[in-house]
Amino acid sequence: MFEDGLALDWGYILDTVIGFGIQIIILILAMMIVKPIGKKIISASIRKSSSKQRVSEARIQTLEKLLLNVFSYVLIFVFVVMFFAIIGLDIAPLIAGAGVVGLAIGFGAQGLVSDIVTGFFILLEKQVDVGDYVTTAGYGGIVEEVGLRTTQIRGFDGTLHFVPNREISGVSNHSRGNMRALVDIGISYDDNIDEAMSVLQGVCQEFESDPRFAEGPDVLGVQAFGSSEVVLRIIGKTLNMEQFGAERDIRKRIKEAFDANNIEIPFPHQVYIQKDK
Repeated sequence: MFEDGLALDWGYILDTVIGFGIQIIILILAMMIVKPIGKKIISASIRKSSSKQRVSEARIQTLEKLLLNVFSYVLIFVFVVMFFAIIGLDIAPLIAGAGVVGLAIGFGAQGLVSDIVTGFFILLEKQVDVGDYVTTAGYGGIVEEVGLRTTQIRGFDGTLHFVPNREISGVSNHSRGNMRALVDIGISYDDNIDEAMSVLQGVCQEFESDPRFAEGPDVLGVQAFGSSEVVLRIIGKTLNMEQFGAERDIRKRIKEAFDANNIEIPFPHQVYIQKDK
């Protein structure tokens, strides 16, 4: 009994709580069902539409991840609105307060708006796609996702960088067209340059049939004179992201070829001079 004489109807309260609980559980289950179905529909639609327009696989993955990102945000918004409706909270004032929210965005969330706008321009201009090797905002790595607010870049050490889109003011995309494999190798000043270049050209010929190469490789010649070495350069065009492995293999083969032909790859020497007193 309350002091005003009104009895607390526990039966009514229990029925109400159970009713709310059942509705909330149904809402959660519905969201759990809708989310994977929606994702499958989006993925299937994107790939079906892209196949007709001959869009690249990287572009398909980029658009797919973006639309899935947007779908997740919309689903969260719908869940919150329906949850408020179930518990009886009037959402009309929230909708009416959209002007206040807009004002708050204008003054306090300019960064968020900038992220979204920049993200759309990145996609519109096709600056990056999922799977591209890029350098931007002080980070380098493979693009894993281009979202509404951030772009995810996986560094070569495994670190996943979340870069706000507004910080992507300049992008170096290393995955557009053929890449360049470049190897500089030093020989001793005492060695014959022509002989060394002949050995290097033989190594290059071994890689001409390598499917990683689109053109070359070839020996360019003398690149520089170092303090203890003459630097020779090899260069060739490779398929996207194949340049690193190709360079490693060429260096290994050069070392083997130089050893077989008694060509020295210089290393630091220390000379001690002792004067008699």
